[in-house]
Amino acid sequence: MRQRVVRVALTAALVAVVLLAVPLALAIRSSLYADQRDTLERAALAAAVRVSPDFVTGDPVELPAPPAGGRLGLYDPRWRLRAGTGPRSGDTPVRRSLGGGMVRSRSAQDLVVAVPVSHAEKVIGVVRASSPAVAVRDRVAVAWLLLLGVAALALTVAVLVARRQARVLAAPLEDLSRHCRAVTEGDLTARAARSGLAEIDQVARTHNEMLHSLSELLRRERDFTANASHQLRTPLTGLQLALEAGLAQDDDARLRPVLAEALATTQRLHHTVEEVLRLSRSGVPARPTARTIAVRQLLGETEERWHGLFAQDGRRLECATQETAAGTRVPGASVSELLGILLDNARVHGHGTVRLAVRDLEDALAFDVSDEGAVTGEPSRLFDRGRTGDGAGTGIGLALARDLAVSLGGRLFLSSRDPATFTLLLPAGQDETHGTGTSG
Repeated sequence: MRQRVVRVALTAALVAVVLLAVPLALAIRSSLYADQRDTLERAALAAAVRVSPDFVTGDPVELPAPPAGGRLGLYDPRWRLRAGTGPRSGDTPVRRSLGGGMVRSRSAQDLVVAVPVSHAEKVIGVVRASSPAVAVRDRVAVAWLLLLGVAALALTVAVLVARRQARVLAAPLEDLSRHCRAVTEGDLTARAARSGLAEIDQVARTHNEMLHSLSELLRRERDFTANASHQLRTPLTGLQLALEAGLAQDDDARLRPVLAEALATTQRLHHTVEEVLRLSRSGVPARPTARTIAVRQLLGETEERWHGLFAQDGRRLECATQETAAGTRVPGASVSELLGILLDNARVHGHGTVRLAVRDLEDALAFDVSDEGAVTGEPSRLFDRGRTGDGAGTGIGLALARDLAVSLGGRLFLSSRDPATFTLLLPAGQDETHGTGTSG
C-alpha cells in the first residue's frame, strides 16, 4: 500500500508540474526573445535620433554604443554601411525598413531590428541593430535548467511528503493485519487499536465487534458441548456399571451375550462423548494418546459390530486387507469411531454391498469405504456441517469424521464419485514388536 500511495502522489505531482512547467517554459522563452528585441529597438531608436540629415553629404555620424555583444550600423538609401558595424550591404530588414516602417526580424544567427531615419517626411537612412541569437538561446537554456531544478525539487518534496503520508495511512492497516494474523493463529483476545483516521478506525471497530461476537459464539458452543458431554457422562457411567454388575451376577447363558453387547455399545458411546469433548476443547486438533490396536483386529471387530446392521437391511459388508503388515497398529477407539461414521453414512445414503479395505502405502495406511451408490452433489460440500448428499440426516457425521481424521494427523476425502468411495489416510503406526500399547 505504501508504494501505491507514493506512486499516486508522484503521478499527481508530475502531472501538476508538467501542466505548470511546460507553459511557463514557453512563456520564459517568448519573454527573453521579446526582451532582447526591445533592447535592440531602444538602441536603434537612440541611434536614429542622433543621426544628422547631413550624413548623406558625408558629414560623420557618431552612433551610441551597440548592445552588449551586438552590432549597431547606419545605412544610406543605397543599402551601404555608412557608420557603425554590420554587414557591408544592407540585408532584407534594412531594405524593408527603407519603406518607412520599423522591422523586426530573426535569422538563423541574429536577431535584427531596423529603424528608418526620416527628414522632411523622407527616409534618408536606416539604423540596424542586431545581436547573436545564440546568446538568447543560452539565456533560455539557463532559465529552463533553473525551472527543471525547481520541478525536480518539487517532485522530491512531493515524494517525501507522500512517503510520510503513506506511513501514516499504512501503519494502522498493518497493525490491523497483525491483529487479524494473531486471530488466525488462535488468539481471540487480540484487539485493533485506534489510529486517529476515521475510516480506518471504523474498520477497526467493526473488526473488534466481529471478533467479540465470534468469541462469544465460540464460548457458548464450547460451553454447550462441555455441558452436554458432562451431563451424558454420569448416566453413561451408571449404565455401564449396571451392565457390568448384571454380567457379574447373571448366569443366564442367553442373557449374557445381550448384556455384553450392550456394555460394548455403552463403552463406545462413552468414548464418542469423550472424543467430541476433546475436539471442542482443542483450538488446533492434537493427536490423541489412546491405546493402539492392530489393523487386522480392528477390521475384525468392525465387521463383527456392523455385520448385523447391514444384514437387517438385506445388504452385505466385506472387510479385507491388502498386504498389510500383521503388526501395523492404529489408535483403536478413534479409528473405530471414524470407520463407524463412514460405514453408517454408507448404510444410510449408499446402496448395495459395502466394502471396507485397507491398503499399506509404506508410510501411511489407506482405509477405503465404498458402496454401489454414486455421489451426485458437489464433493467439496459433503464435509460441510448441515449438508448431506440426499437431504437426509443432520449432515454432522462426515464433518465430525473429517475433524477426527485431522486430529489423528490424517486426511479424509472422497476418492471416487461412482462408486462412492471415501478414503481415510493415516500415518502408519509402530510395529507390534516396537509399540508401547497393547491391543484390546
